Amino acid sequence: MKTELDFLADAAARGHISRRAFLGRAAALGVSAAIASTLAGKAFAQTPVKGGLLRAGLQGGESTNSLDPALSLSQVSYLFGKQWGEYLVRLTPERGLRYLIAEEIGSSADAKTWTIKIRDGIEFHNGKTVTAEDVAATIERHADEKAKSGALGILRNIKGIKASGKEVIVTLAEADADFPYLMTDYHLIIQPNGGKDDPNAGIGAGPYKVTVNEPGVRHGGERFANYWQADKAAHADQIEIIVINDATARLVALQGGQVHMINRVEPKVVDMVKRVPGVTIENVDGKGYYPFNMFCDTAPFDNNDLRMALKLAMDRDEILDKIMQGYGTVGNDFPINNVYPLFPEGIEQRKFDPEKAAEFYKKSGHSGSILLRTSDVAFPGAVDAAQLYQQSAAKAGITIEIRREPGDGYWSQVWNKQPFSLSYWGGRATQGQMYSTGYLSTADWNDTRFKNPAFDKMLFAARAELDEAKRKVIYHDMAVLMRDEGGLIVPIFNQTIDAVASTKVGGYIKNPNGELMDGYALSECWVNA
Repeated sequence: MKTELDFLADAAARGHISRRAFLGRAAALGVSAAIASTLAGKAFAQTPVKGGLLRAGLQGGESTNSLDPALSLSQVSYLFGKQWGEYLVRLTPERGLRYLIAEEIGSSADAKTWTIKIRDGIEFHNGKTVTAEDVAATIERHADEKAKSGALGILRNIKGIKASGKEVIVTLAEADADFPYLMTDYHLIIQPNGGKDDPNAGIGAGPYKVTVNEPGVRHGGERFANYWQADKAAHADQIEIIVINDATARLVALQGGQVHMINRVEPKVVDMVKRVPGVTIENVDGKGYYPFNMFCDTAPFDNNDLRMALKLAMDRDEILDKIMQGYGTVGNDFPINNVYPLFPEGIEQRKFDPEKAAEFYKKSGHSGSILLRTSDVAFPGAVDAAQLYQQSAAKAGITIEIRREPGDGYWSQVWNKQPFSLSYWGGRATQGQMYSTGYLSTADWNDTRFKNPAFDKMLFAARAELDEAKRKVIYHDMAVLMRDEGGLIVPIFNQTIDAVASTKVGGYIKNPNGELMDGYALSECWVNA
């Protein structure tokens, strides 16, 4: 795992901090002046190269994809959005906040009123200047039920939004100390008039202007000449995303030079890829996890004894070993791992127990097979993981029927539509945001239909609690409740595993917030001359 000093060096190489700041923070970490100077020399030696075409081959594209950020569901739309769109803030590799369109965000003492100061001089691709009204309209649209935004769950707490001069004032119904982090949600691309006029236009204030949009096939952009951070991004003249949902085909494209980088390298081939000349594996621990989702409100999964049986029938260690090849950690049936601050410690790790699973299964009164849907696009190795689960469940007397679904349409027709399926979550900036997005009773993306008033009450209390020690206790109780009553099975938290043509690409850094540098690799890397 990367150290804080590694992330500091990466930030320096990207031009995100000054040499003086680098030396000061290195000294704070206990690094001697001599060593810090040497590291600074190396870190600041990388000079971005302008020009060329940078191309990625990605899994996670469908013919149903839209440029409307509210409807972004899978990797391709999420990654392409970070090329043409700009946000108020984003997460740094050190998991702090980097201010973008927002110059600063401050709150009232009770964390109910938040003021967002909008930076001057940022331009949309259509030539209009980004204003406080655009920001307010963006938040309003995503907070509107009609927009069907994936960010709706984290915005329901908003009571009022008002633009005033260069500021946006957001009033919350209940206090939320994490509000600035909520604005990192990848759906919240700032659009002209918030996207209310034409959300699918693909007009943002990001480093690239949309030139190609062929959902399920390819997407492309050309450098936006007036991008406000031209020294830090938009190094290539053009960027392109090729949708390659097949894992083997992605590797072939990388090895053959058709693309410069790929996502979702399957763990089982990592060692082989490491031996390919000119190709580097980039893997990093993060918050992503590969869940098995059960709808708590749909038979037979509305029976908690059956849900418990299915959780105990999961051999997590086997999946980590055989599917992930060790590139991850075991999960515990709640969506939080120790990468998050305030991780709830002291919760007993759930283990494979076929005898106890059989007891709960008998108690549930269920008989017959249980249908589990999966697909190659759910996560790398998802089909094999389903088959391993089928085998471990059989040891508890539980029959799992596997249905392999096509990749195109999986995220729109199966995920969050069918009562038992495999999925992928990339995690969120904070625990509160993760729970609000996927497990609050009213969340549109509640893909386990876990609707528990006691859980909701604790979530609201955690949002409002400014004392971190007290908030950690609440998070602990939330995790235990979800672990024991929820419809979520989390066998593993995955590492993100990308592959990059390192001899042809410069500027790639590891980022624990998500694959391909949290989506920014195409705009912040460059093509070596």
